[in-house]
Amino acid sequence: MKSYSLKSLGNKKDYMTIVAEKEDGYVIRIVRDQDGYEDVKTDWLSKELFECCLRTGYITEMDTVEAVAVSA
Repeated sequence: MKSYSLKSLGNKKDYMTIVAEKEDGYVIRIVRDQDGYEDVKTDWLSKELFECCLRTGYITEMDTVEAVAVSA
């Protein structure tokens, strides 16, 4: 499973992880920092929107060390 940091305001450490890949998109788990607690959601993201987010820099792939640190 790959993890991606989300572009957010301030010093928030929001990220998403691809849980499953389907033919036309991804099941993702989004973790957002909400004033000291984590808001966790599972959602669907089409492959087209995912590629657009990568191109525009809204999401960036995290390296293995970063991904392990946020999932711990």
